[in-house]
Amino acid sequence: MNLMKSLKGAAVILALLSAGAANAALLKFTLTGDYKAQWTLDSTLTADGGIDGNYFALYDVKGKFPGSDRNLADLYFYNADQLGGLEIYDYYQDLDLLMTVGDQLYTGSEEGTITFKLGTFTLTDLGGVGRYTLTVANDVPIGPAPNPVPEPASAAILLGGLGLMASLRKRRLK
Repeated sequence: MNLMKSLKGAAVILALLSAGAANAALLKFTLTGDYKAQWTLDSTLTADGGIDGNYFALYDVKGKFPGSDRNLADLYFYNADQLGGLEIYDYYQDLDLLMTVGDQLYTGSEEGTITFKLGTFTLTDLGGVGRYTLTVANDVPIGPAPNPVPEPASAAILLGGLGLMASLRKRRLK
């Protein structure tokens, strides 16, 4: 009887440990025009910095950023009250790679949960001379889907269940 209680308790603990938050979808950002760049972000995230009601910032975003010797950039996304758009800044070189105005590219609070809008957006630089198109789309891999690999928690639950079945069988054989 104690064995059954222990096994049930272990199963509950494993189930609780395996329950996690769902991952946000990955979005691919492609900027074209006078400056071209590309990066990938989660569709829903929390900012690294910013000011509520103005903008939010994401630091050290990996991508293809011409002019950046590390291909890392700090991205600043501005709300509609600040003329929208985005800024791409290379912190390590203290260099603005691009500053634009245009649509607000997200919903949510700058100091809370942020969700990016999908679609194609027209941006201009601050002088109104440079024209850019930013496309935000679901990042869909090209080619066949990879074979699914079970998560460690799923494997642990499977092994726990097999162990439970083996112990019950062994107990019945005695």
